[in-house]
Amino acid sequence: MTAATSASPLYLLDTNILLHYVRRDTLGQWVEVNYSLLTTPTVPLISIVSEGELRSLGLQRAWGATRMQQLEFLLTSFSRVSLDEPGIVEAYAALDAYCESTGNAIGKNDLWIAATANVTGATLLTTDRDFDHLHPNYVVRDWIDPRP
Repeated sequence: MTAATSASPLYLLDTNILLHYVRRDTLGQWVEVNYSLLTTPTVPLISIVSEGELRSLGLQRAWGATRMQQLEFLLTSFSRVSLDEPGIVEAYAALDAYCESTGNAIGKNDLWIAATANVTGATLLTTDRDFDHLHPNYVVRDWIDPRP
């Protein structure tokens, strides 16, 4: 695992990071200890796409009241970035074209998240390797090993 090195950088949280926070599991705790996302002066960002993914997971897996309350808490703790923010649609198109041309196609939701990181200049925190081919030219990401 890697840890944050600068005082208060801007982070964009991938859905998988948020899921570990909702679960309050070991990895979520590790991320909080090392990145202080809930207490940093620079409020981390989340894509509206991640919110949709998490709400869908909650419905699919019939999360109980406690887990749903944790999700609502997180959604109000971080700053949501809408897909209609200037430049995101254009960045999505450019990243999608690049990924297709290099044979590194990634999921459409991940493309929206990558486009959001690209436009905001935020460092993407993820446990997902699907962004590796975009780092560091299009998206700066901190990969966090999901294994304990």
